[in-house]
Parts: sequence; structure tokens; C-alpha cells
Amino acid sequence: MRKATNISSHNHEREHGTRLMPKFDQSGLISAVVQDSRSGEVLMVAFMDEEALAATRESGEAHFHSRSRDKLWKKGETSGNVLKVEQVLIDCDQDAVVLKVVPAGPTCHTGARSCFYRELDGDTLKPLAE
Repeated sequence: MRKATNISSHNHEREHGTRLMPKFDQSGLISAVVQDSRSGEVLMVAFMDEEALAATRESGEAHFHSRSRDKLWKKGETSGNVLKVEQVLIDCDQDAVVLKVVPAGPTCHTGARSCFYRELDGDTLKPLAE
């Protein structure tokens, strides 16, 4: 009975308190939605671990956890297309973030402004008009 009270108290603090308490998944990750702070356009979705969240907060530029390379990844480290973070929003149970950013160039590795450059039309992906 005591444990349930502690969990409930812990969840209440996470959901209603003022302390940052990221709820990383079993792999140590949280989802990160990246949004252009000027247009509101969703640019990309990635994952952050504790190290990436700390590096982002410290540097003011978006860092993520590369699942394919299993290491810290600074967006734009090779292309120069960094994401300057203007605001970090945390969802209600602190297991996802929204980064509101100013991109220094295309966000997608394909060269597109956003990773979301196609729409589903039936069973077909169609490019969005620029």
C-alpha cells in the first residue's frame, strides 16, 4: 500500500510539479518533436537520452541520441544545418519534448526543409507543394 502512495505522489509531482523529471523509456529515450518556431511546421522527430537533453540545454543547439550509431548526435554537426533551440516544451508526464527551433538550413538528411515532405493519398506518398 505504501508503494502505491509513493508512485502516485511521484506521478503527481511529475505531472503537476515544477521540477524537471524526464521519464525515459526502457532504452533510456524520450521522443523529441522538432518544430520551426516561426512557422510552426514540424521539421523532424527524433529521440533524446539524458546526455542529449543535457547537451541541448547547455549549448542551445539540438542534440539527439542516434539509435543507429548508439551515440550522441548534434544535428548539423557535419552539414552545418544546426537547429538553434528557442524553447523546450515538456509534455504532461515528461516522456516527450517539443523543441521549438530556428533551423540553419534544411532539416532532413534528404535536403528537404522538413522530414515531413510527403502526404499519404490512399496507398501512395505524394510530395507536398513547397
